[in-house]
Amino acid sequence: MEHKHKNIRLNIMKFFKPIESDHSPKKYLRVLFMFSIIFMVILSGCHFPGYTPSLLPKSNRRKTEIAAILNPTLMISPTPTITPTPNLPIPEATSAPIEIIDDDANYTTQQGDTLSAIASRFAVPVELIESNTPLNPQGLLPIGLRLRIPFELEDLLQYQTPIFPDCEVLYGPSVDDFDPVDYAEEANGFLSTYTEQVKGEAMRGPEIVEYVAITTSTNPRLLLAFLEYQSGWVRGHPEGAEKDRFPIGYGASDTGLYNELMITAKLLAQGFYGWRDGSLTSLSFYRGGSGRLSPGLNAGSTALMHLFATIYLQEAWDEQLFGSSSFLILYQEMFGDPWSRASVVEPYLLHTTQQPNLALPFSVGERWSFTGGPHITWQTGTPWGAVDFAPITGEPACAVSTRWATSAAPGLVVRSDHSVVAIDLDGDGDEGTGWVLIYQHMAEKDRVEAGEWLDQDDPVGHPSCEGGQATGTHVHFARKFNGEWLGVGDPLPLILSGWQVFGSETRYVGTLEKGDQIVSSRPDGSSGSTIIRDE
Repeated sequence: MEHKHKNIRLNIMKFFKPIESDHSPKKYLRVLFMFSIIFMVILSGCHFPGYTPSLLPKSNRRKTEIAAILNPTLMISPTPTITPTPNLPIPEATSAPIEIIDDDANYTTQQGDTLSAIASRFAVPVELIESNTPLNPQGLLPIGLRLRIPFELEDLLQYQTPIFPDCEVLYGPSVDDFDPVDYAEEANGFLSTYTEQVKGEAMRGPEIVEYVAITTSTNPRLLLAFLEYQSGWVRGHPEGAEKDRFPIGYGASDTGLYNELMITAKLLAQGFYGWRDGSLTSLSFYRGGSGRLSPGLNAGSTALMHLFATIYLQEAWDEQLFGSSSFLILYQEMFGDPWSRASVVEPYLLHTTQQPNLALPFSVGERWSFTGGPHITWQTGTPWGAVDFAPITGEPACAVSTRWATSAAPGLVVRSDHSVVAIDLDGDGDEGTGWVLIYQHMAEKDRVEAGEWLDQDDPVGHPSCEGGQATGTHVHFARKFNGEWLGVGDPLPLILSGWQVFGSETRYVGTLEKGDQIVSSRPDGSSGSTIIRDE
C-alpha cells in the first residue's frame, strides 16, 4: 500500500482564505492575520514549553491551526494516493446503545457514563431522564441500564453507532503484551531507521512511538496506524521520507515525529475526554462546517472522529473514516478487529470502581503549600485531574528541595525517567492496568528507580523544576485507572489523607476540604495554602 502525506490544512477560516483554487496556475494564500496561541501559562504549577514559529521554504507552505495546541505556520503537502484493500469490512460494535421511538430515545448506558454527561449529549435537563432504577447524580452509572430520554436533536451526523472501542484509544488493558518497538522493527519501514533527539537523548522512531504512547496514555496501535495512514512510514519507505519534518503533516512550528505524535495524542484526548464529561457534543470540521454527534456514540469513537474532523474537510472526513480505503480498514488490516480485543477487556470502568486509600504525597508533620488547584493531568485535552504541592523550606525558587515527595500508596515503580515517576498500585508491572499514580518534576538526584517496590510514605524523589518549565519547586500529582486519566471531581473524586480536592471554573484554582477545614490553592504559597499532614 503506497501512502503519501495527506493534504492537511488545519486552519480556522477567519485566519486565511485561498484566493484561487488548487487547480489555478497561480496558487497562493492570502494570510489575513496570524497569531500564536500558547498552550499553558502556569502561575505556580507546571509550565509547559511554548512553541515558536519556524521558517519553511516558500515552495512548501500552508497555514495550520491545531485546536489551540500549537502555534500556526504555513505548509503545503501533496494529496495522498491510497490503494484500497478490497473485501475487508469495517469492524463495528455488536450493538447500538440507542433506539429512537417517536419523540423519545431508549438509551442503554455504557462504561464511563454519568447522568450529567448523558444529559449534555441529549441536550436535556437531568430531571427529564427517566429510569426504573434510582440514578446516582454524581457517580458512574451501572452499565446496561435502560433510560428513557426525550429526543429532539436534529441534523445529527449520520454515524450513530460506536465505530471504535474506548480501550483502543488508551494505553490500557487492551495494549497487554503488544510491543510497538518489535512491531515497527518487524514491519521494517522507514520508521525503524529514523532517529530524533527527544528530551535531550537520541531516540529511534519505534522508541518515540512507545514513549509518546506511555507518557500520554495513548494506545500505541492507534499511533502506529495513524502514522502509517498519513505517511506510510511504518511499513514502507516513502520517497523523500528522510527529509520530511512533518511525517503526519500538521506542519506545526516544532518539527519532527515526536511533536507530530504529541499533537495526535492531544487531539485524541480532546475527543475522548470531552465526550466522557459531556463537554464535546459536536464536531467542527476543518475549514468550516459542523455536525451534532449522536448521543449513542462512545468516547473511543468520538476521539477518532474529532481527530479526523480537525484535519479534514467535512466532505473528505466521511471517506477517510468510512470509505473503501479508510483508516478503519487500515487499522483492521494492521492489528485485527479492535472489537474482539475490547470484548476481552471491556468494561474496564465500572460503577463500583472506587479510589484506593491515598495519602498526601509528603511526610506526616511537614508543612507544604497547595500551590496548584486542579489542572490538566498531562496534555491538552486530558481532565483537570492534577494538583501541585510545594515544600515550605525557605529554599530558593526552583532549587532541588531537600524534602521528599512520598508514595501516596504501596505500589511498584514502573517508570522513572525525564522527571516522571509512575507507581503501579496493583503491582503487575503494567502501567496500563489498575490504578497508577503519576509524580512529575522529580529531580534526577536520588529519584527512585523503576522496579522498586514502595510502601506508603516511602521516598519517591525530590521536588524540583525539572521536566518542563516551572516557576517554582513542586510536585505535580495525578491519577490514572486502566490507562484513563481521571479528573479530581465526580465520579471518582480525588481524596488525599481525607482531604477532598475541589476545583473551580479556573485552572489551578481550587480547595482542599476536610470537615470544616479548607485550604485554598495559592500560586505563591501564601497564607491560606499551607497544609500539614497530621495523620
